[in-house]
Amino acid sequence: MALTRIGLDLAKNVFEVHGVDERDKTVLRKTLRRDQVGIFFANISPCLVAMEACSGAHYWAREIADLGHATRLISPQFVKPYVKTNKSDPNDAGAICEAASRPSMRFVTIKTGEQLSIQATHRVRTRLVENRTALANQIRGILAEFGIVVARNLASLRRRLPEILASEKIDLDPLLRSLMHDLHKELLVSDDRVRVYDRQIRQLCRNSEVCQRLLRIEGIGPVTATALVAAAGNASSFRNGRQFAAWLGLVPRHHSSGGKTRLLGISKRGDRYLRTLLIHGARSALGRIRHKKDPRSRLLQKLCERRPYNVTDVALANKNARIV
Repeated sequence: MALTRIGLDLAKNVFEVHGVDERDKTVLRKTLRRDQVGIFFANISPCLVAMEACSGAHYWAREIADLGHATRLISPQFVKPYVKTNKSDPNDAGAICEAASRPSMRFVTIKTGEQLSIQATHRVRTRLVENRTALANQIRGILAEFGIVVARNLASLRRRLPEILASEKIDLDPLLRSLMHDLHKELLVSDDRVRVYDRQIRQLCRNSEVCQRLLRIEGIGPVTATALVAAAGNASSFRNGRQFAAWLGLVPRHHSSGGKTRLLGISKRGDRYLRTLLIHGARSALGRIRHKKDPRSRLLQKLCERRPYNVTDVALANKNARIV
């Protein structure tokens, strides 16, 4: 049995294997328990092993590659068209194997352990920021029910909340005042936790030569630089800068038919977190070009005169992505 390509359907405990030979004839269908996967791939000849890019995929891709196999990760949306008849784990493994054989198939770059650690740091920080925002909104909503209106930004809330709690002129129910004290302490703890991760990200950025080069691009700071390194890794996996911008969803969607091309808004495909960081960074850079005379700033000033501000913002984010 000479296997040339294997489709591996990943799971928590039960894995499905679908293997074909050099003539694309199915020669293997097998169910493996989690502890059998390493033993199975260690005892077969090196071949191409394809998997869907899902939870745990990067781990298994590295483990199987260490056993001498070539590994590929495929986005689930590109596997779905190859699923025949009903959905099942064996059929999914066959679809993965079939999709990996397509010459035009686009594969997901396998991340290293370091990249995944940086990405995990960003994910935890994002969750903490979202929780802090939800907490701030809850505090403002409760105060609004008692006629106390606080501006919709954290700086105003941090400043006003101690003043409200300390003021004797504001008549608050004792239960509510106690509750607000607890929520204020929780807000301070949330700020401290976010600052811890901000310091970690700045340290990661200082220790990375690639991140230091990315910081030279106006509109990219430590958070964006480390997120780009974690998500994209080796940029040589993209043919050119435009492909990278398209991967981030910063290029127009188009609906073309009969020789007529209609360009729509940006596609918003790919990593929403990275795209958001690049757009916010570009917006920050646009706010500082008013009095600058360098060619790049003059070009952006003229673009702002011709096009809406948000269009210019996305255009600059697209340009920064191509420079990256």
